[in-house]
Amino acid sequence: MDEIRDSAYRAPAEPVTGERPADGAGGPPYADCVLCGEPTEYPESTRGATLCPVCEWQEAQRGACSG
Repeated sequence: MDEIRDSAYRAPAEPVTGERPADGAGGPPYADCVLCGEPTEYPESTRGATLCPVCEWQEAQRGACSG
């Protein structure tokens, strides 16, 4: 049981920077956040309102606190 719990708190293998990869590296072009304009983790072909990790977290907090 401790092994499962310990693995949940390990640092990610690669640091998350929130920046787009260099041109030609890392896959498709990424969509911009509809709230702040920062890059998201989603490709441009994703339908709907795409949010960056920060705005996505803030929206989740607003939804959780609204009752």
